[in-house]
Amino acid sequence: MQAGSLKLINSHFNGAMKSSIFADNLTVQDNRTYRVVNRRDGNHGLKPRVLGISGYLYVPLMVTTCLLVLPPVREYFMYAGWRWVHVMLLSFGVSFSLNPVVLKIARRFQILDKPSARKLHREATPLLGGVCVFIGFLAALLVNGIFSMQFAAILAASLLLFVVGVVDDYREIAAELRLMVQLICTALVVSSGIVLRVIPAEFGIFALVGNIVLTVLWIVGITNAMNFFDGMDGLAAGLGAVIAFFLGVVAFQTAQAFVGWIAVAVMGGCLGFLPYNFKLKGHAVMFLGDAGSSVIGFILASLAVFGDWAQGDPVVALVSPVLIFWILIFDMVHITVDRIVSGKVVNFRQWIKYVGKDHLHHRLAQAMGGRKKSVLFIYLMNLCLGISAVALRNARPIDAVLLVFQAAIMVVLITILERRGRLRRADRSRRRPRVFEKSPFVEQQPLPTVDVASRAIKTNP
Repeated sequence: MQAGSLKLINSHFNGAMKSSIFADNLTVQDNRTYRVVNRRDGNHGLKPRVLGISGYLYVPLMVTTCLLVLPPVREYFMYAGWRWVHVMLLSFGVSFSLNPVVLKIARRFQILDKPSARKLHREATPLLGGVCVFIGFLAALLVNGIFSMQFAAILAASLLLFVVGVVDDYREIAAELRLMVQLICTALVVSSGIVLRVIPAEFGIFALVGNIVLTVLWIVGITNAMNFFDGMDGLAAGLGAVIAFFLGVVAFQTAQAFVGWIAVAVMGGCLGFLPYNFKLKGHAVMFLGDAGSSVIGFILASLAVFGDWAQGDPVVALVSPVLIFWILIFDMVHITVDRIVSGKVVNFRQWIKYVGKDHLHHRLAQAMGGRKKSVLFIYLMNLCLGISAVALRNARPIDAVLLVFQAAIMVVLITILERRGRLRRADRSRRRPRVFEKSPFVEQQPLPTVDVASRAIKTNP
């Protein structure tokens, strides 16, 4: 760097930013300016961290998880009437504790999500986060002895989908094959008697066939919709936790403790993974992968069919889960209609293979100017709709219909606003004056870094 540039930098940092941390990280060597990068390990007096999580938090949580497995601890929660708390804490603890181990396995076998033109992240990120969520979910249920023959079909189908998802994360599988596996898993669930009861039984064979078709469309649709939402840090895992929470609340409202335990087990597994996948500062250190997002969507969709969400009122029983899953339903319907109308897809084969950035979270990120804002906004939307579902407990059928109408108006308004926001941002970017990449007065070069441990100089590209 030339002398003039160095003087300008020195005067700048000695003035307004004299106490800046960034200024403290600059050093001059051989008449060149370098940025010093401290390695975050125990050799330099910094707090020990595990994948960005403080070691003082990780170790106690891991020890607590081990204690929760002990029979006396489990029996204490059971006799106190807090079995659901034990299920949630154990699922959370197992999922949280397994992430560092699974991340090393993903790196060892190169199970990474590599950057590409259709993806948002800029560096290869380990997959298999769904392994932590699924094992946490299973551990919580098995330790607490939560099991039934009908639910065994959901577990078996989820296990099959999970294995295929892990294989897909390792070596990408064709979309047609993934859809075939989803249909087989759904058929396994339907064969156990877990079927929607939308069409009255008075219609005979038409009711039977119609309800089976609606069940298949529901489970496969929600499974893929959740997989589509795994496009931003924390979105699929956080959305899965919110949906599971409201399913659990409504289940306990309607005296379905068994369904509630399953729901909180899913919620705990998702929350245990979320600290590694969603950071307010920085990027995710691990992704769910297909083994996570697809399985979470499948379990939640099957659980919605498995439960009875209103005794003696089929309209409320139908509307309650629809409101909880409304964000996923809306996004799936919106992208399908938009892609067909715009000519992006012309047949079913193209539809299942098409990958684009036209989902709700992509559009909101463009309109709001940030991915994290988009994720948090979708969280809040789902919370609003979930609260409406909880309020349906003592509602009349007409109230349920009005709430669905209200939800439809909400997403239409949001669609209008996000489209207007995108157009304004695009117009503003076109009107923005041209900015020189290089100042005509100061030679700007990327600052190399100096590793304080090895004193090695690294030149930034």
